[in-house]
Amino acid sequence: MAKTEVKTSLLDNMIGVGDMVLLEPLNEETFINNLKKRFDHNEIYTYIGSVVISVNPYRSLSIYSPEKVEDYRNRNFYELSPHIFALSDEAYRSLRDQDKDQCILITGESGAGKTEASKLVMSYVAAVCGKGAEVNQVKEQLLQSNPVLEAFGNAKTVRNDNSSRFGKYMDIEFDFKGDPLGGVISNYLLEKSRVVKQPRGERNFHVFYQLLSGASEELLHKLKLERDFSRYNYLSLDSAKVNGVDDAASFRTVRNAMQIVGFMDHEAESVLEVVSTVLKLGNIEFKPESRVNGLDESKIKDKNELKEICELTGIDQSVLERAFSFRTVEAKQEKVSTTLNVAQAYYARDALAKNLYSRLFSWLVNRINESIKAQAKVRKKVMGVLDIYGFEIFEDNSFEQFIINYCNEKLQQIFIELTLKEEQEEYIREDIEWTHIDYFNNAIICDLIENNTNGILAMLDEECLRPGTVTDETFLEKLNQICATHQHFESRMSKCSRFLNDTSLPHSCFRIQHYAGKVLYQVEGFVDKNNDLLYRDLSQAMWKASHVLIKSLFPEGNPAKVNLKRPPTAGSQFKASVATLMKNLQTKNPNYIRCIKPNDKKAAHIFSESLVCHQIRYLGLMENVRVRRAGYAFRQAYEPCLERYKMLCKQTWPHWKGPARSGVEVLFNELEIPEEEYAFGRSKIFIRNPRTLFKLEDLRKQRLEDLATLIQKIYRGWKCRTHFLLMKKSQIVIAAWYRRFAQQKRYQQIKSSTLVIQSYIRGWKARKILRELKHQKRCKEAATTIAAYWHGTQARRELKRLKEEARRKHAVAVIWAYWLGLKVRREYRKFFRANAGKKIYEFTLQRLVQKYLLEMKNKMPSLSPIDKNWPSRPYLFLDSTHKELKRIFHLWRCKKYRDQFTDQQKLIYEEKLEASELFKDKKALYPSSVGQPFQGAYLEINKNPKYKKLKDAIEEKIIIAEVVNKINRANGKSTSRIFLLTNNNLLLADQKSGQIKLEVPLVDVTKVSMSSQNDGFFAVHLKEGSEAASKGDFLFSSDHLIEMATKLYRTTLSQTKQKLNIEISDEFLVQFRQDKVCVKFIQGNQKNGSVPTCKRKNNRLLEVAVP
Repeated sequence: MAKTEVKTSLLDNMIGVGDMVLLEPLNEETFINNLKKRFDHNEIYTYIGSVVISVNPYRSLSIYSPEKVEDYRNRNFYELSPHIFALSDEAYRSLRDQDKDQCILITGESGAGKTEASKLVMSYVAAVCGKGAEVNQVKEQLLQSNPVLEAFGNAKTVRNDNSSRFGKYMDIEFDFKGDPLGGVISNYLLEKSRVVKQPRGERNFHVFYQLLSGASEELLHKLKLERDFSRYNYLSLDSAKVNGVDDAASFRTVRNAMQIVGFMDHEAESVLEVVSTVLKLGNIEFKPESRVNGLDESKIKDKNELKEICELTGIDQSVLERAFSFRTVEAKQEKVSTTLNVAQAYYARDALAKNLYSRLFSWLVNRINESIKAQAKVRKKVMGVLDIYGFEIFEDNSFEQFIINYCNEKLQQIFIELTLKEEQEEYIREDIEWTHIDYFNNAIICDLIENNTNGILAMLDEECLRPGTVTDETFLEKLNQICATHQHFESRMSKCSRFLNDTSLPHSCFRIQHYAGKVLYQVEGFVDKNNDLLYRDLSQAMWKASHVLIKSLFPEGNPAKVNLKRPPTAGSQFKASVATLMKNLQTKNPNYIRCIKPNDKKAAHIFSESLVCHQIRYLGLMENVRVRRAGYAFRQAYEPCLERYKMLCKQTWPHWKGPARSGVEVLFNELEIPEEEYAFGRSKIFIRNPRTLFKLEDLRKQRLEDLATLIQKIYRGWKCRTHFLLMKKSQIVIAAWYRRFAQQKRYQQIKSSTLVIQSYIRGWKARKILRELKHQKRCKEAATTIAAYWHGTQARRELKRLKEEARRKHAVAVIWAYWLGLKVRREYRKFFRANAGKKIYEFTLQRLVQKYLLEMKNKMPSLSPIDKNWPSRPYLFLDSTHKELKRIFHLWRCKKYRDQFTDQQKLIYEEKLEASELFKDKKALYPSSVGQPFQGAYLEINKNPKYKKLKDAIEEKIIIAEVVNKINRANGKSTSRIFLLTNNNLLLADQKSGQIKLEVPLVDVTKVSMSSQNDGFFAVHLKEGSEAASKGDFLFSSDHLIEMATKLYRTTLSQTKQKLNIEISDEFLVQFRQDKVCVKFIQGNQKNGSVPTCKRKNNRLLEVAVP
C-alpha cells in the first residue's frame, strides 16, 4: 500500500483554521464553529500558537500509527497539520538538542482525554528516542507504570469510564544523547473518599472490580473474598459493569505490568491483601448498646468479617475490636479513653479504610519510583508530564472541588505568565518592538485562597486547630467576617454581596468568582475533610499487625514514637505540594495541551456547543488567542516562507540564489504589501493581520493553478510524442512478428494435412485385412454351431418322450386313489349322525388346548417376581385364559418368594414399603436410599466399651443409634450428638462422653419437617408446653435421614396409635425458645464441595445452601 501523502504545511488543504491565531474574525462563536468543523472531519487537534487543543473523539482514530510517528519525527512544529505528536516532538528535540528541561501541562475536565493524551506523549517519546536492551527496559517500565496507577487511582464516573481520581506529575530523565534513564512520579490528592462512598452511576476504584473478576478461585479463597460484587458494601452495584471493559483481562494486564515494573511476587500479594482488607472493612457493621452509666457504645454485629480481617493482617482480634469501640486521647501525661457511639464507629471504620487505601497508593507510587529511578549518576535532562484534574463545577461542590479549582487557578496563573514571557522573549530575540498586553491577572483569586493570614485555607486550618466547638458553620461565619469585602467572594451573609437579597443562595454555602466562572461551594464537610483524622487507637492497632506492608504504612502507631503534635491538615499539605509543583514548572520550558470534552454522553460524532463553550471559557482559550494576537498574529522562518511563496514573484521563481531574508523582502515588495502589516526579525518574518496571510495563500493558490496548467500542457505534449514514437516502433516489431507467424502457421497446416492423408490410407489397408480374417473365422464357427443345434434338437425330442410316459403312469395312480375313496365313503355313510360336525369341532378345540398347555410347560419364565417375560398368545380365542394364567403364575411365584423370607427380612421390607409411601416422588434424597438396607444400630453400643455407661442407662430396646449433627440455634453451626430411638423415648447423648443430654417421650413429638431437596436436614417439632419443649424444637442433619424418619414414624404410630405428621417443604418454621425461625433451603455453589451448609442470616432466618 502506498504511504499516505503528508502535508507540507498546516495551511495546506486546511479544514477550518488549523491555528486559532489566524481565525478571522475572532470571537467565541467563530472559535466554536471552527472547532466543530474540524471535529466533524476527524481533525481533533487545533493550535493556538504553540498550544495544542485536543477534542476527545470518543472513538479510535487511525492517526497514531508508527507511520504517523515517523511523519512527525524531526519536523518543524508548523510543518504538518496539528497533532499531539508535533508538540511531543518539539519538546523532545528542544530537550535533546538545546539542553532545555521541558514540561508538558495537560489540563481539562474529567472525560476530556487527559490520561490518553499523557499516554500518547509518553508513547511518542518512547518511539523516537534511542534503542538498546537497557533503554528498552527503561521505556517499558515507564509505560507499564500507567496500568498500575490507573487500576489503583482511576474509576468510572458519570463523565468518564476511566477518570483519573488523582493528579500525576512524572519527570522523565534523559541522558545527553536523549535516551531515557528513568523517571520520578509525584501524585496529588487521591480522591480517597471514593473508597467508602460513590455517587450514583459511578464506581469505586478499578482495582476492586478487577480483583473480584479476574482473580483465580484459589487466590480469592486465600484473600477470603467472593466473586459476587453485592457481598461488599463499598462497591456500588448500579454501575458495577462497564460496557466495553473487561475487568478480568485488565486484572491480568495489571499483574503483568507490576511484574515488568519490578514488583516481587510477595509484594504483589501483599498489595492484594491490603485491597482485600479495605473491601472487607466495609462489611463491618455496628449496633448500639447502652452501658450502666447511661452512655451509648457500639458493638460489632457479626465478628466473622472482623476475624477474617485479623487473619489477613495478622492483628489480634481483641485489639482491633477495641479500637473500633474506644478512642484514647493523650494530653501530656494524661490519657482519657472514651467510648464511640455507632456513628463515631462508622466514621472510624471509614477513616481507616480511606487512610489504608490512600497510604497504599502512596506506597505504590514510591515503590514504582524505586524501580524506574535513574541508576546512573550523570547529568540529566528532564521532561515533565503533568496530568491533573481540570476545573470542576458540579451541582454539589465540596472541599475536593475547592482545592482542585485552587490548583487550576495556580496553573492558569503560571500559564498566562509563561505564555507572556515566551512571547516577550521571542520579540526581544527577533529584535521586534514589544507592546504591553492587558490581561486578567488571577493572582487576586489565588491570594484569596492561599494567603497565609487571611486566605481561606489559612482560616480553615486555624478553625481546625482552635479549641472549643468547631463546625462548618463557625468556619463559614469566620469567612463572612474576614472575606466580606473581597470582590471575588460571595455568601448570603457577606455585607458587600450582590446576592444579599437572593434567597436562592443557601445559608451553608459560599461562592468564589474563579477565572473560569462562579462556583458555589457547600461548606458541609470542609472541616472534617481538612482534618482527615485517624484515631490513634486505629493507627496503633495497624502498627501491631504482623503484615509487613500494613505495619510500614502506619509508622505513627509505634508507641515508642508517639507524637502528640497534630498532623498537618489536608489543605496545608496540598498547598505545599502545589507550591512545589509551581516552583518545579517555572524552571522548565512549558508546553500545553488543552483537552476538551465534546459531549456528556461519551458518544462519538456529537458536538455540544454549549458544553464546549463552557470549557473554552474556563480554560481561558479566548484570552490565550488574544495574548498571542496582541502583536503579530503569524510568524515564520525566512527559509520556509520563501520556499512557500517564491512562485508569486518572477525574481524568486523558480530558484533564489541570495539570502532567504533578501528573497522575502523582494517578494513582499513585488506584492506591494503595506509595510505596517509585517516586520522583519532576525530569523523570522512577522505578519500582523491574518488577512494578509490569507491574501498570500489565495495568491499562492491561484499561482499554483496557473503553474499546474502549464505543467499539464508540457506533460501532455511530451506524453503524446512519446506515445507516437512508441506506436511507430511497436508497428515495425508487430509486422515482423506477424510475417514470421503467418509462415509458421502455413507450414504447420501443410504438415498436418500430410499426416491426416497418411493416417487415412493406413486405416483403409488395416480394415481390408481385418475383413478377410473375420470371414475365415465365421466360416469355421458356422459348422460348429450347426452341429450343436442338431444335437440339441435330438436331446429335446428324447426328453419330451420320457415326460409323456411318466405323466401317463401318474394319472393311473390318481384315478385309482379317487376310486378307492369313493368306495369307502359309500360303505361308511350309514354310520354318520347329524352332530358329527360339533364333535369334530370339540375334538379340534381339545387338541388345540392340549397343544397350548404342553407348549406353555416348556416356555415358562423364571421364578423371579421382577421378571416380566411371558410367552406370546398363539390363538385369539385363548386371550382371557392366557391373561388369567399369567396372573395366577405371578401370584404363585410371589408366594414362593415370600415364603423364603425370615421375620427380620419381612420387617425390613415393611419399613422400605413405608418409606416409599412417605417419601417417593416427594424427597430428592429418597432414590439414593432405596438400595441401602436399614440397619438402625450404626454405633454398635452393645459391643463398644466406650458406650458402656450409655448402654447401662437405657433399659429399653434401641431401635436407632446414630451420630447426627445438631444445628446451633445462634449461628447455624453444627455439633455432633448421638441420636437414640427406643420404643417410648427419643434421646440425645454426648458423642465423646456418652452422657445423656436430653430425653423426649415420643408422645411429645408432634411433627417432623424436612426439605424436598437432596440434603439430610430435618426438624423435630415438640408439643408446646411439654417439659422437653422448654428450649424449643430441634434441627438435625444426618446421612440416614430416610431411615430415621421412617423408624420414628413407625415407632410413634405403634406406641401412640396416631400417625406422625411428616412435612416436606423447602421453607418451614422452627420454634427456638420464644422465637419462631424460618428455615429456608436454597440452591448454591459450596466451598466445601457437595456438603450443604447452614448459616444464620438474621434473627428470623436460617438459610441452608444445598448444592
